[in-house]
Amino acid sequence: MTVTCVDGLVLARSAMHHSVNYRSVVVHGTAYRVTGEQEARLALDRIVDHVVPGRTTDIRPPSAKELAATGVLRLDIAEVSAKVRSGGVNDDPEDLHLPHWAGVLPVRRAVGSPEPDPQLSDEVALPGYLEPYTTG
Repeated sequence: MTVTCVDGLVLARSAMHHSVNYRSVVVHGTAYRVTGEQEARLALDRIVDHVVPGRTTDIRPPSAKELAATGVLRLDIAEVSAKVRSGGVNDDPEDLHLPHWAGVLPVRRAVGSPEPDPQLSDEVALPGYLEPYTTG
């Protein structure tokens, strides 16, 4: 399994020295399909609550049909490798005088304000766990 987060586009004076600032993890191991209903429910709840803490207490749990249609894998980790690239441009010294812009274009991830479903009843208030995401 590999996960990479892009943090910035590094724009050098030459195409050869363009780069990307990133964080990357490669995990080696053996994956197993989770077949037990309770273990699958627990794993899915943990994923949902990792993304939006508190969400699983405010939603309908998955039905048996939904669980059957969702594959859950458990990964027994044997080895992990992580790499990070950060910093600025690494131009050749002879290129530093060139009249081309160079620097880092940061890439940011942000969560916007909650946008209610148009069919949501006016009686349903914004849950407290979503309040940190409101702006303005």
